[in-house]
Amino acid sequence: MHKRLTSLTQFLLRSLLLVTLVLGLSFGHSSDALAAMSGGGRIGGGSFRAPSPPITMPRSSVPHPSAPRRTYAPYPAGGGYAPYPSGGFGYPFMMPTFFIGGGGLFTLILFIFLATFLLNSFRRAEMDTIPGTVTSSPTVSVARLQVGLLAGARQLQTDLDALAKRADTGSKSGLAQVLQETTLALLRHPEYWTHANTFVKQARLQAAEVEFNRLTLTERSKFSRETLSNVNNQIQQLPAKPAVTQDGLVVAESAGALSTQSPGEYIVVTLLVAAEGDVKLPVVNSTEELRQALNQLGGVGRDRLMALEVLWAPQASGDVLTAEDLIVEYPNLKLV
Repeated sequence: MHKRLTSLTQFLLRSLLLVTLVLGLSFGHSSDALAAMSGGGRIGGGSFRAPSPPITMPRSSVPHPSAPRRTYAPYPAGGGYAPYPSGGFGYPFMMPTFFIGGGGLFTLILFIFLATFLLNSFRRAEMDTIPGTVTSSPTVSVARLQVGLLAGARQLQTDLDALAKRADTGSKSGLAQVLQETTLALLRHPEYWTHANTFVKQARLQAAEVEFNRLTLTERSKFSRETLSNVNNQIQQLPAKPAVTQDGLVVAESAGALSTQSPGEYIVVTLLVAAEGDVKLPVVNSTEELRQALNQLGGVGRDRLMALEVLWAPQASGDVLTAEDLIVEYPNLKLV
């Protein structure tokens, strides 16, 4: 009986292992079939560090340690007031003589430190209750603007490739320049605009960072690979992938290979911006509203810009983004 149970257990384990392998291979092939449509480019950088307000030392009513200490001598026996015993409470501060009379210089410095700490705490609490003041957790706007263009806008890909190779993504001024040049490159090709979408969400610092990272991962997962990237001044470029014709022939990837691609292909550019304060983008239903959104987003200055991601697909000349890819991967895009 024991041998039969052992054989049955081994049989079930082997069957389970076989089924797992079959399912794994099946899902592996299906995931390859549903893989991201093409290689993409990426430019990004920035950080979500909260601005630290300057610490100011308040004026204290406590005399300077070098100043002579004022003492209050007891009244004579017939003066009407009895002298205070040592360690009691005295005039005018109504504080124990441990702080005034018997503590020395160390006690005085400790008292100044405690008074400064309490006053700064009260000031921070008041600033938190005043709208529009800079606190340790400022309001941050996370904005996303996506633009779909006809594949004829090949010059836009060239401009973004060149920008990725020379951009300074390790500083706020460099990121602000990337944002301006990207919006400017898009504004120069209005004849190719086909789709667009905007999204804005405001949150406190930590929640905004989570939202920005979530949107970044969502957009990056749409690429089969990042063929060109410049993030925090780390430039990476993958080798060109050979293009395959309809006859199955492998040809060298070059600009001339673009002429063999069929019409109906697209380019999608995504801009993700995290900026302090309020960033307002219109709901895009026309080319004029798209132009307005590009101008507003490109106008975010370096003093407000916290993080930036510019992603575009396809990046490599041999990759394609079909109409089906546009519908599946970018369902929020609307015709303009």
